[in-house]
Amino acid sequence: MFSFKFFNSVLFLVVFLSIKTSAQIVRIDSTTFWKKSYRAGLNLNQSSFSSNWKAGGLNSFGFNAYLNTKANYKKERRSWTNEMDLVFGMVNNNGQGFRKTLDRIYLDTKYGYDFDGNWGLFTALNFSSQFAEGLKYVEDANGVEQGRIISNFLAPAFVTASFGFEYSTDETFKLRLAPIASRITIVQNSERYLAVDSIAPYGVNAGETVRIEALAFQMLAEYNKDIAENLNLKLRYLLFANYETLQLKTIDHRLDMNLTAKVNKFINVSLGGILLYDFDQDTGVQLSQAFSLGFQYTFQNYMDKKK
Repeated sequence: MFSFKFFNSVLFLVVFLSIKTSAQIVRIDSTTFWKKSYRAGLNLNQSSFSSNWKAGGLNSFGFNAYLNTKANYKKERRSWTNEMDLVFGMVNNNGQGFRKTLDRIYLDTKYGYDFDGNWGLFTALNFSSQFAEGLKYVEDANGVEQGRIISNFLAPAFVTASFGFEYSTDETFKLRLAPIASRITIVQNSERYLAVDSIAPYGVNAGETVRIEALAFQMLAEYNKDIAENLNLKLRYLLFANYETLQLKTIDHRLDMNLTAKVNKFINVSLGGILLYDFDQDTGVQLSQAFSLGFQYTFQNYMDKKK
């Protein structure tokens, strides 16, 4: 039976939160060397059908939420930048229960010293993992889908320290080149993930918890620009190459892309995707894509420069 009460409650929730949420709050604080920003958003999607709906369909409800905070210090040639980026999403299809669609934890801190011009030195530390179990769904002998755990919080997780040179023209483009980098890969209870690799899931030998890559090269490039009015493109590319096992096929690549269009002061539409190649996880390229419509709350203590 068509769930009008459920539909109305979701519609009310969206309207209520849109009314209560301001698109952007800017309170300029010229007395501090810190630039701080906070962005949070929630996107909802829902569909429901009556039992006699002839076109067919599947009742579903889903959401994805994100939180991004930055705290950046700049005085003369010295800088200290900090970022936290959290994303999580799920969908509940009728008869299947909740299944995860998005899941990421990313923390980054960097200390820099600028030379004359656009170049400088930096040292950085970052961490990435996920919040919840990742499941791969396969059919058993009876044709019933069963979830098999293939990842979890701290399985895997990556801690990377790097030192090198940074190039930046403005807030639009930043490039880090680190000829000295080290990475720790963490896989708690690695025996649980032998379905990923029976010998070394995510590069960590079965029965062990960590793998240390002591000396490597890392490159990080970020591009963030308003390419049209109310349309923003954000790209982040990461390359990691272990000197000890240096081959073309063992170089890790990750590209995150997000295109966000501002519909009005409350609503935004975003299209995001991830391209990942990690030989320790899979010999092929992994792809992820998501489209969302929702609202965003932003607070910061500075005015954005026109990009």
